[in-house]
Amino acid sequence: MTTVENAGRRLVLVIELDAEPSRHRVAVRRELRRTGALSLGQGTWAAPDVPVFGDGRARALAVTEEAGGQARTLTASGRGPQDTARLRESFGAARAADRAAFLADCGRFEEGLAKEIRIARFTLAEPEEEEQSLERLRRRHRDLTAQDVFGTLEAARAGERLRQCKADCEDCAERGFAAPHETPADHR
Repeated sequence: MTTVENAGRRLVLVIELDAEPSRHRVAVRRELRRTGALSLGQGTWAAPDVPVFGDGRARALAVTEEAGGQARTLTASGRGPQDTARLRESFGAARAADRAAFLADCGRFEEGLAKEIRIARFTLAEPEEEEQSLERLRRRHRDLTAQDVFGTLEAARAGERLRQCKADCEDCAERGFAAPHETPADHR
């Protein structure tokens, strides 16, 4: 079966953990959210049956076992086209929300660069710090792109926004590298 065909099937994880300590439930939830799984209710998660979700699912199952909990992994599909469509819509809405959060992070990154330029705080360390922030955005974009098995409208916008962040970061770095060599007359 191809990845596209598998995307119509879902893996459903049923996780049972003791209420205390809560750190185990939080760790499992964090792994599954990071993977892009969709919460269906308390302790029940779904994700398309495609390889990109495998590592996160394995980590969540390992945390569950280490905590003394139980996990069941089921393969499921909708009983009819409306069930498949609803799950796909829910999954798409979750990816769209992830993309919206990513776009907000890009906005904060761009605002930070604009502030550095406005106050002319150009140090040699600043470009490295900004490059690290840009690398975090790149990793997040890569993860979101991998999880977006059905495609969302926001995907293209997110890619363009990341390219703009990269261009803005390069501009800020150029200013930072040039600043120590400028004379006061250059600012007139």
